[in-house]
Amino acid sequence: MNRLTGKVAIVTGGANGIGRGIAEAFAKEGANVVIADIAAQEQATAVIDAITQMGRSTCYVQTDVANEQQVQAMVTTALQTFGHIDILVNNAGIFTQSLVEDLPIADWDRVLNVNLRGTFLCTRFVLPHMLAQGSGRIINIASQLGYIGGREVAHYSASKGGVIAFTKALAREVATRNVLVNGIAPGPILTDLMASETEEWKAAKLAELPIGRFGEVSEVAPTAVFLASDDASYYVGQILGPNGGDVML
Repeated sequence: MNRLTGKVAIVTGGANGIGRGIAEAFAKEGANVVIADIAAQEQATAVIDAITQMGRSTCYVQTDVANEQQVQAMVTTALQTFGHIDILVNNAGIFTQSLVEDLPIADWDRVLNVNLRGTFLCTRFVLPHMLAQGSGRIINIASQLGYIGGREVAHYSASKGGVIAFTKALAREVATRNVLVNGIAPGPILTDLMASETEEWKAAKLAELPIGRFGEVSEVAPTAVFLASDDASYYVGQILGPNGGDVML
């Protein structure tokens, strides 16, 4: 408990799912949290209430992470509200399914823009502040599909593979300046994103998992707390994998 006392974290895609779980876990450990999400603020009521009930401060900024101006405004709001940013979790992501032969180009562009460009934009506008203050933690949420790919999700897999590569490259740039960059590549987790997948896909995926079940958000959030804390002070460019054995490295 209290491993993040006095810290300020931005969690993108924090209104629901894994992002919400991470935001609440951070607050439980003492952090104040900026929630950035494309959803209207009313859809973030549950996470906002949970954070405030823990005695932490929060602010909500409606943000499309693929939009440069909105991301810049979100980071400015975070700094104006709290004065500093210690942790950035690039969690916002979208998912669609299609064989490549039928994949709408608009779907490719939107998935890559949100999942990969969004990760870059948020990092780009937070990083100078972290470097100036001489400390920071950046945690990028990837996916095990970024390693192994998946039928009907080539665009999603490509975006998450890009997040993994970006994480490792950035980590090499900034680790000596006390900004540590790592990632999390969850397996299939029971969230709204999972609900958008077909029953056929879910059945096939379940059959592949050594653990024999899908994961829970509560099984991912502690990994983010660890990476954000001083306990992870020697972790650089690592991709941790709460994935039920779908990928074993």
